Amino acid sequence: MPTPSANPEKEIEVVCAGAVKAIVSELARAFTQTNGTKVSLMFDRSGVVKARVLDGEIVDAVITTKAAIDELARHHKVALDSITTVAHSAIGVAIRTGASKPDIGSAAAFKRTLLNAKSIAHTMHGASGMYVPVLMERLGIAERMKPKTVTRPGGYIARVVASGEAEVAIQQIVELLAVPGVDLVGPLPDAIQKVFETAAGIFTATRQPAAAEALLRFLLAPAAAGVFREKGLEQVENR
Repeated sequence: MPTPSANPEKEIEVVCAGAVKAIVSELARAFTQTNGTKVSLMFDRSGVVKARVLDGEIVDAVITTKAAIDELARHHKVALDSITTVAHSAIGVAIRTGASKPDIGSAAAFKRTLLNAKSIAHTMHGASGMYVPVLMERLGIAERMKPKTVTRPGGYIARVVASGEAEVAIQQIVELLAVPGVDLVGPLPDAIQKVFETAAGIFTATRQPAAAEALLRFLLAPAAAGVFREKGLEQVENR
């Protein structure tokens, strides 16, 4: 794939789900250094990103959940032939740095860990935040967990654990790893894991289609795979 010519006068605008802030920010900087095209990034919760676009916001590209991208394409906001899956993201558990790591090796062990915890934390919105209450119901412990659950509308919930407000954080691993002062215990067991697809698409109304396409190709390049792993994401092979 040829590298586009550097053009410092070009700038593209990209709106992204907050879950991918760490990875997209780093790779966007590298893209600008390599290609000379500036990237203006805007981050919000995945549901808000979708709503902003449906309400008429126009940028050049969007990176959010695959389900949201598909809906935007159905409303002709994103070009259908531009959609590509970028990464897979799993949910994990984090504790305050230095604390003893609990057993989450099986669904039963994870359930015991939650019941034994003094407090847990998750977001109210966002992909993982909406899954946690469903998971509590599935494990049969929803009512018992409510009195010791700390929530936030969105953002990096591990900050609540780093500050000592809660003992255990549950969120996508990519978001947990972005917070200093916490240790990743590991992913949820396979039996109760939920893997999210992150996808990208180019706006039908973009004024910079070539630059937007170049950015998406840059994100999917094999050279970026190591950055994805470091940030807690699994890069999807460029197809």
